[in-house]
Amino acid sequence: MPDFKLYSKYKPQGDQPEAIDKLVKGIKKGYRFQTLLGVTGSGKTFTMANVIERLNRPTLILSPNKILAVQLYREFKEFFPENKVEFFISYYDYYQPEAYIPTRDMYIEKDASINEILQKMRLSTLKSVLTRRDVIVVSSVSAIYASGNPEDFANINLKIKVGEEYNRRFILESLAKMLYNRSEDKHTGGNFRFKGDILEIYPPYEDFGIRIEFFDDEVEKIYSFDILNRTKIESFDKITIYPASEFVTTEEKIMRATQSIREELEERLKELQKAGKLLEAQRLKQRTLMDIELLETLGHCKGIENYSRHFDMRKPGEPPWTLLDYFDDDFITFIDETHIAIPQLRAMWAGDHSRKRNLIEYGFRLPSAFDNRPLKFDEFISKIRQTIFVSATPGSFEFEHSEQVVEQIIRPTGLIDPEVIVRPTMGQVDDFIAELKKIISRNERAIAVVLTKKDAEMLSDHLNLLGIKATYLHSELDAIERAEVIRKLRSGEIDAVIGVNLLREGLDLPEVSLVAIMDSDREGFLRSETTLIQTIGRAARNINGKVILYADKITEAMQKAIYETNRRRKIQMYYNEKNNIIPKSIIKELPKNIFEQFMEKTEKPEFIFEVAEGTTPEEYIQLLEAEMFKAASELRYEDAAKYRDEIKRVKKKYRIK
Repeated sequence: MPDFKLYSKYKPQGDQPEAIDKLVKGIKKGYRFQTLLGVTGSGKTFTMANVIERLNRPTLILSPNKILAVQLYREFKEFFPENKVEFFISYYDYYQPEAYIPTRDMYIEKDASINEILQKMRLSTLKSVLTRRDVIVVSSVSAIYASGNPEDFANINLKIKVGEEYNRRFILESLAKMLYNRSEDKHTGGNFRFKGDILEIYPPYEDFGIRIEFFDDEVEKIYSFDILNRTKIESFDKITIYPASEFVTTEEKIMRATQSIREELEERLKELQKAGKLLEAQRLKQRTLMDIELLETLGHCKGIENYSRHFDMRKPGEPPWTLLDYFDDDFITFIDETHIAIPQLRAMWAGDHSRKRNLIEYGFRLPSAFDNRPLKFDEFISKIRQTIFVSATPGSFEFEHSEQVVEQIIRPTGLIDPEVIVRPTMGQVDDFIAELKKIISRNERAIAVVLTKKDAEMLSDHLNLLGIKATYLHSELDAIERAEVIRKLRSGEIDAVIGVNLLREGLDLPEVSLVAIMDSDREGFLRSETTLIQTIGRAARNINGKVILYADKITEAMQKAIYETNRRRKIQMYYNEKNNIIPKSIIKELPKNIFEQFMEKTEKPEFIFEVAEGTTPEEYIQLLEAEMFKAASELRYEDAAKYRDEIKRVKKKYRIK
């Protein structure tokens, strides 16, 4: 496998070289934990990249939020174009977990919307971690949630070699076991088609298809091809096809699991009946037996993840398989923005356990559902190996456990921390608008931090009414939408972004010269010392950086944040003066869409409903007319009008009378 090779037009500057040397030496000395205390804009990501190149070991980078994860993924892709950089976050655009509220006797069924692009990226991650050493995985806290058994994912595969003979039934059965679907007209990830002597497989973890040509049962050729143009890309002597899902298992394990589930059900029913919970016992029996029947006939059931302990043959309480189990033993972990990430990792298990307790107590799930869970914090710590915490404001855990704390305060650009100004809350919106107009005239951007989502939406709407291009950013936007908002801010399509607490950690926004924190004197998490320092740092990448704290009193958190900012400013100004450095704003190219490579490379369908391959425009019009008349006869006039308009469009496009 190739070594890590870092590409950058920059070389380590300021105190980066010293930080890189200290961290590398710490790893080689066997330090379990280290901390990189780097101010915003000091190039912590570049330092991390240099450490990775020098150590040349598989690396996991954990991020506390999806926006920062997107940015880190983009940067590491640019740093290591010849190596494998992967992205692993939750594949849900929307997720409503299963729950039961006893006080209202309300059962809430699990509801989720899966993002196929993110699902592909996860599968690509698992395959890369299992098959190569030069891999960097940028992940959210999804890394500590249950994933498939790495042994099953690695061993349940299809290996094909040129010159070998293969029984076609064997190939079809193998692909079915790996959860691929046979389809003659869907050229999308997770499907395959077998026509004559040609087998085409569309692995969901790749952006190309695999074509295998046979002569009778013997494999003659194997090559990858462009899904859209269907042109050949690369030939192979042999290839391994991996599963279409991270949750894949064998028939033997399914049968063993269903027997284990029956045994647990029998034991749990006795407990409930003994406690006089007859309704709960009846409910549990009905639901579980139905799931068992589906597992035995289809190999799958809704909520199958709640039985993961039985499939994995784990004992009650044992941790589930996660992404961490896919790595080699010598992998390195960077936890970015640890002041947020560590508390986040600590809290995951408790929230999940609390929700499951009601489901189990009231007969909706077996007790084994407890074991479909994220890792406990101590389990997570035991699974990661040598780790470097990264933050501008490390917490007590990092300081207490680190064998070395490395400071990185000097920015390579010579930029100093921004000026911090305190102004009264009276008229804070009008004052912010006046400041906003000044920076817009210089083609610069702004961010404003408010207290609630409603405030963010209201301020955004107000700015737009005044002709200032603004939008809001909060947790209801999915990962792809958030990345797009940040791209628009940087490109100048919008002048200001309003948020609550999603704008703090690690966002690289060199065009932002103004940060406004509304109601800074409201004490609490959103206005803590750590939060204020992080938010102030958003203006540290622009030479005109300025931060306005709107407050009617100076809280202890404000005082500490202002003191720390001024302390760093003095160090930075002294360094610049000593080395004759003239500060300059960071200039970075606008980012590309990181999800593009995983999007289906097929033309958008020209038809408003699915039709057979090779359908002509005339045949399509006949189908449309049939649907139009059917809709009209059923009094579905809106649908009939839709088909009528489509007929007109097709006739006009193809000049059909």
